[in-house]
Amino acid sequence: MGAGALGQYRQLRQTPAPDLFGVDTGPPHEGDTGQGVVLHTNLGPIKAILHQSAHGGARAVLWAWGARGGYAGPAEGVFAHLAEEFPAQGITSLRLNYRNPGVYVESVLDVLAGLEFLKGRGCARVVLVGHSFGGAVVIAAGTLTDQVVAVVSLSPQTYGAQGAVYVSPRPLLLVHGLADTRLPPRCARQIYQWADEPKELVFYPGAEHGLRECKGELHDLLRRWIPEKLGDDGAVVR
Repeated sequence: MGAGALGQYRQLRQTPAPDLFGVDTGPPHEGDTGQGVVLHTNLGPIKAILHQSAHGGARAVLWAWGARGGYAGPAEGVFAHLAEEFPAQGITSLRLNYRNPGVYVESVLDVLAGLEFLKGRGCARVVLVGHSFGGAVVIAAGTLTDQVVAVVSLSPQTYGAQGAVYVSPRPLLLVHGLADTRLPPRCARQIYQWADEPKELVFYPGAEHGLRECKGELHDLLRRWIPEKLGDDGAVVR
Protein backbone atom coordinates (compact mmCIF):
# COMPACT_ATOMS: atom_id res chain seq x y z
CA MET A 1 0.00 0.00 0.00
CA GLY A 2 1.26 3.45 -0.87
CA ALA A 3 2.22 6.16 1.57
CA GLY A 4 -0.95 8.07 0.71
CA ALA A 5 -3.25 5.27 1.80
CA LEU A 6 -1.24 4.66 4.96
CA GLY A 7 -1.44 8.36 5.76
CA GLN A 8 -5.23 8.26 5.33
CA TYR A 9 -5.46 5.28 7.67
CA ARG A 10 -3.36 7.06 10.28
CA GLN A 11 -5.62 10.10 9.87
CA LEU A 12 -8.64 7.92 10.58
CA ARG A 13 -7.11 6.70 13.83
CA GLN A 14 -6.96 10.34 14.96
CA THR A 15 -10.44 11.30 13.70
CA PRO A 16 -13.45 11.20 16.06
CA ALA A 17 -16.44 9.11 15.05
CA PRO A 18 -19.28 11.03 13.37
CA ASP A 19 -22.01 12.52 15.57
CA LEU A 20 -25.39 10.85 15.10
CA PHE A 21 -28.21 13.23 15.99
CA GLY A 22 -31.30 11.71 14.43
CA VAL A 23 -32.79 8.74 12.56
CA ASP A 24 -35.68 8.61 10.10
CA THR A 25 -37.38 5.31 9.30
CA GLY A 26 -39.67 4.27 6.47
CA PRO A 27 -40.05 1.75 3.67
CA PRO A 28 -36.82 0.07 2.57
CA HIS A 29 -34.82 1.70 -0.16
CA GLU A 30 -34.98 0.42 -3.73
CA GLY A 31 -38.04 -1.74 -3.02
CA ASP A 32 -35.96 -4.03 -0.80
CA THR A 33 -36.94 -5.98 2.31
CA GLY A 34 -36.26 -4.74 5.83
CA GLN A 35 -36.79 -1.24 7.23
CA GLY A 36 -35.35 1.78 5.50
CA VAL A 37 -33.41 4.14 7.76
CA VAL A 38 -31.63 7.42 7.24
CA LEU A 39 -28.93 8.25 9.77
CA HIS A 40 -28.55 12.00 10.23
CA THR A 41 -24.95 12.83 11.11
CA ASN A 42 -22.74 15.90 11.24
CA LEU A 43 -21.25 14.63 7.95
CA GLY A 44 -24.59 14.32 6.20
CA PRO A 45 -27.37 11.70 5.83
CA ILE A 46 -26.47 8.03 5.46
CA LYS A 47 -28.99 5.57 4.04
CA ALA A 48 -29.24 2.00 5.26
CA ILE A 49 -31.58 -0.96 5.56
CA LEU A 50 -32.23 -2.42 9.01
CA HIS A 51 -33.22 -6.02 9.73
CA GLN A 52 -33.97 -5.95 13.44
CA SER A 53 -33.85 -9.10 15.52
CA ALA A 54 -37.30 -9.82 16.91
CA HIS A 55 -35.68 -10.77 20.20
CA GLY A 56 -33.45 -7.72 20.59
CA GLY A 57 -30.04 -8.68 21.91
CA ALA A 58 -26.49 -7.43 21.60
CA ARG A 59 -25.43 -9.15 18.35
CA ALA A 60 -25.40 -7.53 14.93
CA VAL A 61 -23.80 -7.52 11.48
CA LEU A 62 -23.00 -4.40 9.46
CA TRP A 63 -22.69 -5.02 5.71
CA ALA A 64 -20.80 -2.68 3.35
CA TRP A 65 -20.56 -3.24 -0.42
CA GLY A 66 -18.09 -2.01 -3.04
CA ALA A 67 -17.03 1.33 -4.50
CA ARG A 68 -20.45 1.91 -6.10
CA GLY A 69 -22.32 1.44 -2.85
CA GLY A 70 -25.64 -0.39 -2.67
CA TYR A 71 -27.27 -2.91 -0.39
CA ALA A 72 -27.56 -6.44 -1.81
CA GLY A 73 -23.93 -7.49 -1.75
CA PRO A 74 -21.96 -9.84 -4.01
CA ALA A 75 -22.72 -13.48 -4.83
CA GLU A 76 -26.16 -12.51 -6.15
CA GLY A 77 -27.25 -10.74 -2.98
CA VAL A 78 -25.61 -12.64 -0.13
CA PHE A 79 -25.87 -9.58 2.17
CA ALA A 80 -29.61 -9.32 1.60
CA HIS A 81 -30.21 -13.05 1.97
CA LEU A 82 -28.32 -13.41 5.24
CA ALA A 83 -29.75 -10.18 6.63
CA GLU A 84 -33.19 -11.76 6.18
CA GLU A 85 -32.12 -15.02 7.83
CA PHE A 86 -30.19 -13.77 10.86
CA PRO A 87 -33.01 -12.07 12.84
CA ALA A 88 -34.49 -15.51 13.55
CA GLN A 89 -31.18 -16.28 15.31
CA GLY A 90 -31.36 -13.09 17.37
CA ILE A 91 -28.90 -11.21 15.13
CA THR A 92 -29.70 -7.73 13.81
CA SER A 93 -28.34 -6.61 10.42
CA LEU A 94 -27.66 -3.14 9.02
CA ARG A 95 -26.93 -2.91 5.28
CA LEU A 96 -25.19 0.43 4.82
CA ASN A 97 -24.91 2.60 1.71
CA TYR A 98 -22.08 5.15 1.60
CA ARG A 99 -22.67 8.92 1.30
CA ASN A 100 -19.85 9.17 -1.24
CA PRO A 101 -19.22 5.70 -2.69
CA GLY A 102 -15.59 5.03 -3.51
CA VAL A 103 -14.18 7.69 -1.16
CA TYR A 104 -12.17 5.72 1.38
CA VAL A 105 -12.02 7.96 4.45
CA GLU A 106 -15.63 9.09 4.11
CA SER A 107 -16.82 5.50 3.74
CA VAL A 108 -14.97 4.36 6.85
CA LEU A 109 -16.62 7.20 8.77
CA ASP A 110 -20.00 6.08 7.41
CA VAL A 111 -19.40 2.60 8.84
CA LEU A 112 -18.49 4.15 12.20
CA ALA A 113 -21.77 6.07 12.13
CA GLY A 114 -23.58 2.81 11.41
CA LEU A 115 -21.87 1.22 14.39
CA GLU A 116 -22.98 4.14 16.58
CA PHE A 117 -26.56 3.61 15.40
CA LEU A 118 -26.35 -0.10 16.26
CA LYS A 119 -24.89 0.72 19.67
CA GLY A 120 -27.91 2.91 20.36
CA ARG A 121 -30.10 -0.12 19.68
CA GLY A 122 -28.19 -2.21 22.21
CA CYS A 123 -25.88 -3.97 19.72
CA ALA A 124 -22.61 -4.14 21.63
CA ARG A 125 -21.02 -6.89 19.50
CA VAL A 126 -20.87 -6.43 15.74
CA VAL A 127 -19.27 -8.33 12.86
CA LEU A 128 -18.32 -6.14 9.90
CA VAL A 129 -18.61 -7.60 6.39
CA GLY A 130 -17.38 -5.78 3.28
CA HIS A 131 -16.77 -6.61 -0.38
CA SER A 132 -14.06 -5.25 -2.73
CA PHE A 133 -13.56 -1.56 -1.79
CA GLY A 134 -15.78 -2.31 1.20
CA GLY A 135 -13.40 -5.11 2.19
CA ALA A 136 -10.73 -2.51 2.93
CA VAL A 137 -13.26 -0.14 4.52
CA VAL A 138 -14.40 -2.72 7.09
CA ILE A 139 -10.82 -3.70 7.91
CA ALA A 140 -10.04 -0.07 8.75
CA ALA A 141 -13.28 0.53 10.66
CA GLY A 142 -12.88 -2.73 12.55
CA THR A 143 -9.65 -1.55 14.14
CA LEU A 144 -11.19 1.64 15.53
CA THR A 145 -13.70 0.35 18.09
CA ASP A 146 -14.04 -2.54 20.54
CA GLN A 147 -17.69 -2.85 19.49
CA VAL A 148 -16.43 -4.85 16.49
CA VAL A 149 -15.67 -8.47 17.42
CA ALA A 150 -14.78 -9.86 13.96
CA VAL A 151 -14.23 -8.70 10.36
CA VAL A 152 -15.01 -10.38 7.03
CA SER A 153 -13.33 -9.05 3.88
CA LEU A 154 -14.56 -10.46 0.55
CA SER A 155 -12.57 -9.96 -2.69
CA PRO A 156 -10.72 -7.11 -0.96
CA GLN A 157 -8.54 -4.39 -2.39
CA THR A 158 -5.23 -3.75 -0.64
CA TYR A 159 -5.54 0.06 -0.76
CA GLY A 160 -6.66 1.10 2.71
CA ALA A 161 -6.25 -2.38 4.22
CA GLN A 162 -2.73 -2.20 5.66
CA GLY A 163 -4.27 -1.64 9.08
CA ALA A 164 -5.21 -5.33 9.01
CA VAL A 165 -2.44 -5.86 11.55
CA TYR A 166 -4.63 -3.97 14.07
CA VAL A 167 -7.70 -6.14 13.56
CA SER A 168 -6.14 -8.66 15.96
CA PRO A 169 -7.17 -9.95 18.49
CA ARG A 170 -10.44 -9.91 16.55
CA PRO A 171 -10.80 -12.75 14.02
CA LEU A 172 -10.33 -11.77 10.37
CA LEU A 173 -11.79 -13.83 7.52
CA LEU A 174 -10.52 -13.14 3.99
CA VAL A 175 -12.31 -14.66 0.98
CA HIS A 176 -11.25 -14.39 -2.65
CA GLY A 177 -12.08 -16.01 -5.96
CA LEU A 178 -9.10 -17.51 -7.76
CA ALA A 179 -10.52 -16.34 -11.13
CA ASP A 180 -10.84 -12.69 -10.00
CA THR A 181 -9.33 -10.46 -12.69
CA ARG A 182 -10.45 -7.14 -11.19
CA LEU A 183 -8.64 -7.58 -7.86
CA PRO A 184 -6.44 -10.67 -8.16
CA PRO A 185 -6.11 -13.23 -5.37
CA ARG A 186 -2.71 -11.85 -4.40
CA CYS A 187 -4.61 -8.94 -2.79
CA ALA A 188 -6.09 -11.27 -0.17
CA ARG A 189 -2.73 -13.01 0.25
CA GLN A 190 -1.05 -9.66 0.92
CA ILE A 191 -3.65 -8.62 3.50
CA TYR A 192 -3.34 -12.04 5.13
CA GLN A 193 0.40 -11.46 5.47
CA TRP A 194 -0.19 -8.03 7.03
CA ALA A 195 -2.69 -9.42 9.55
CA ASP A 196 -1.94 -11.14 12.84
CA GLU A 197 -3.75 -14.19 14.21
CA PRO A 198 -6.54 -15.14 14.43
CA LYS A 199 -6.99 -15.03 10.67
CA GLU A 200 -8.40 -17.26 7.92
CA LEU A 201 -7.94 -17.18 4.16
CA VAL A 202 -10.46 -18.96 1.91
CA PHE A 203 -10.07 -19.25 -1.86
CA TYR A 204 -12.78 -20.39 -4.26
CA PRO A 205 -11.48 -21.87 -7.55
CA GLY A 206 -13.27 -20.54 -10.61
CA ALA A 207 -14.92 -17.66 -8.74
CA GLU A 208 -14.67 -14.16 -10.19
CA HIS A 209 -14.75 -10.82 -8.37
CA GLY A 210 -18.48 -10.89 -7.65
CA LEU A 211 -18.27 -14.43 -6.19
CA ARG A 212 -21.39 -15.53 -8.08
CA GLU A 213 -19.76 -18.85 -8.96
CA CYS A 214 -19.40 -19.79 -5.27
CA LYS A 215 -22.57 -18.19 -3.94
CA GLY A 216 -23.80 -21.34 -2.21
CA GLU A 217 -20.50 -22.09 -0.52
CA LEU A 218 -20.03 -18.46 0.53
CA HIS A 219 -23.55 -18.25 1.94
CA ASP A 220 -22.96 -21.37 4.02
CA LEU A 221 -19.55 -20.15 5.21
CA LEU A 222 -20.89 -16.79 6.39
CA ARG A 223 -24.04 -18.31 7.88
CA ARG A 224 -21.78 -20.46 10.08
CA TRP A 225 -18.82 -18.15 10.70
CA ILE A 226 -20.64 -14.95 11.69
CA PRO A 227 -22.88 -16.38 14.46
CA GLU A 228 -19.92 -18.41 15.72
CA LYS A 229 -17.85 -15.24 16.20
CA LEU A 230 -20.74 -13.29 17.70
CA GLY A 231 -21.37 -16.01 20.26
CA ASP A 232 -24.46 -16.13 22.45
CA ASP A 233 -25.96 -13.00 23.97
CA GLY A 234 -23.97 -12.13 27.04
CA ALA A 235 -20.81 -13.78 25.74
CA VAL A 236 -17.61 -12.03 24.76
CA VAL A 237 -16.01 -13.67 21.71
CA ARG A 238 -12.53 -13.03 20.31
